[in-house]
Formats: sequence, structure tokens, C-alpha cells
Amino acid sequence: MSVARTGGSTAAEREQRYPCDELAPELEQELFRARTVAAPPQVVFRWLAQLRHAPYSYDLVDNLGRRSPRTLDPAAPPLAVGQRALIVFRVAAFALNDHLTVDTRGRWSMVMTYRVRPVPGGTRLVVKVRCGYPTALDGRLGRVLLPWGDWVMVRRQLVVLGSLAETW
Repeated sequence: MSVARTGGSTAAEREQRYPCDELAPELEQELFRARTVAAPPQVVFRWLAQLRHAPYSYDLVDNLGRRSPRTLDPAAPPLAVGQRALIVFRVAAFALNDHLTVDTRGRWSMVMTYRVRPVPGGTRLVVKVRCGYPTALDGRLGRVLLPWGDWVMVRRQLVVLGSLAETW
């Protein structure tokens, strides 16, 4: 498997079931991204909840040039299914200090689970993405190109969120 499909995840992480599997079994392409963060799962999860405010990736590309917040929002309402996240996604499911699952449905569909797990010295942050594409030419191209673009963007997102959690 290529780095665009596995993105730092382990074989054991790829074999596990994630909430996105239950929400979108029809979306056939699976992508994984993972990073170890030197912060407790509760802190990492608080930063994941910030995905409701901004994407935390390449702000010029995916946040209309606005900088993603570098502080936690103390006035943020509790997570709730249906809230907007990552600009074009909605919160589909979550379990406090465990996972955040977001989705966007349409011609191109994606469901992503961000999962936190304690490991010695911190947290293992794993993202599983399930993708579905139209059958037209753009869908066939997307099946090849999206894993690479997603790898670049989510890799950056995990680095930024991890760094913020580690210095919080």
C-alpha cells in the first residue's frame, strides 16, 4: 500500500473498526492517517473539537486565507451531531475523548473518523477516511488523485493539531 493510503498508520490500526465504517459501508475507498502526539487523549480531543472552527491544515488553501485559531475556544458549545466542521463537513457522531466522526455527502462523499487512543507518553491520533466517487471521469480521476491530496492536507492537519496539543 502507498503512503497516500496508509499515511503513518500501522497494520493493526488499519484492521480495526471505526465509526465511519458503520455510517458509510457503501463508500469503498479507505484511507488512513496517523500520528503520535505527546499530550493526553483528553487534550488532543479538545483540539479535535476545534475542527468545528477551522480545518487546521494549509489555511491559505482550505480556510480562505484565515489563520486557524491557536487557542482553545472556552465559549464553544458542546459537540453535537449536525454541527459544521472543517468548513464543508458535519459532525456525524462522536464520543468524548474517544472519536469525532464527520461527513459530507453528495456527488463526492467522505466520512472521516478521528480517533484518540492513549499510548505511553501521549496519544495515538488515527484518522480513517471512507470515500465514494461518481462513476464519471472526474470520479475515476478522483479515486487516483484524492488520496494524495488528502494525505498532504490531513498530514499537515495532524501535525498542527498535535503541536498545539503538545504546547497547550
